Amino acid sequence: MGMMLAMGISRFAFTPILPLMQRDLGMSHSQAGALASLNFVGYLAGALICAIWPKLLRNTAVNLTALISSIGTTLLMAYTTSPVFWGALRLWAGLASAILFVVIAVEVTETLLRSQHGRWSSALYGGVGLGIALSGLTVPLFDHLGGWRGAWLGMGALSVALAGMGVTIAGKREAFVDTPDALPSQGAGFRLLARLIFVYFLEGLGYIVSATFLVTMIANTPGLTAFAPWSWVAVGLAAAPSTIVWQRVAGRIGVRPALTLAYLIQAGGIMLSVGASETWRACLAAVIFGGTFLGIVALVMAEGGRRAGPQGRRAAALLTAAFGSGQVIGPSIAGFLADRLGGFALPLFLAAGAVVCAGLLVATDRRFKSPAP
Repeated sequence: MGMMLAMGISRFAFTPILPLMQRDLGMSHSQAGALASLNFVGYLAGALICAIWPKLLRNTAVNLTALISSIGTTLLMAYTTSPVFWGALRLWAGLASAILFVVIAVEVTETLLRSQHGRWSSALYGGVGLGIALSGLTVPLFDHLGGWRGAWLGMGALSVALAGMGVTIAGKREAFVDTPDALPSQGAGFRLLARLIFVYFLEGLGYIVSATFLVTMIANTPGLTAFAPWSWVAVGLAAAPSTIVWQRVAGRIGVRPALTLAYLIQAGGIMLSVGASETWRACLAAVIFGGTFLGIVALVMAEGGRRAGPQGRRAAALLTAAFGSGQVIGPSIAGFLADRLGGFALPLFLAAGAVVCAGLLVATDRRFKSPAP
């Protein structure tokens, strides 16, 4: 529930609602990219806060504030047409979602490890995919009822429902056991993270172009407008089981080959979306995107935790910060180039290039170890 709210809705509902805002308000690609980048600036800030002060992650007031903020910033998007206020709301939403993401990822992983079910830790990221699919399914309905405003209000209402269910479930679990925040001796664990952090930065830089503009690109393609909201459903449905699928692939062939394969397949999907004018091609590009980006997240976060040892909380925050840094840069550049060049071909080529570079760096990284089957 938490991942559906914090990531699937609070962060990614912007993607299917964006074409509605452009349709009803005449928003440019540059402005849309700027709003997306502000959200990712907030996400980066939240990740850095978690990295610098990991003890805050155990503070109930901080976690509750992040939860309420994720809901409130979604609802308030409907009550203004000021780009300044929109920017402030997306910035705050990003900060809140980063805190919730790290808290949920670490606590669920720790709980599963203590119960000897650590192999299922990647499944929690499937909640992001379910949230994406939910937004893709419901945004057209809310659009029919109230346009772009109705879409934001509807997403806010769904967030309230998910939060209620999540808090109810969380209140029934056992309290987690505290984990130390001390660095491993001489920072050895973090020297192992350097390349992984850069690889994750490149993923943030590359994947975010599709994550921000996929529905808009399809909506603006003659003959594909009706398919646009369904493309986001395809992304979510492909993403939901992808973390488990990629974990199983990694269990059979090793984390390094699996992660390399995921990066290269994602780059191919990005290239497939360039100039896609047929429904099957747009759908395949959406499925490839959804089927890889969360798998990469799950594999990288798990590998980061393994390398960092007892400093898993801070490692998760540092990786999230690197991912967020790439996301800050990508949308603004892509939106600017799309407005200047009249299309997304060059931004997509650049995004695919970043993802290919990440795959090559993974393929040559000798520090990976295969998980136990």
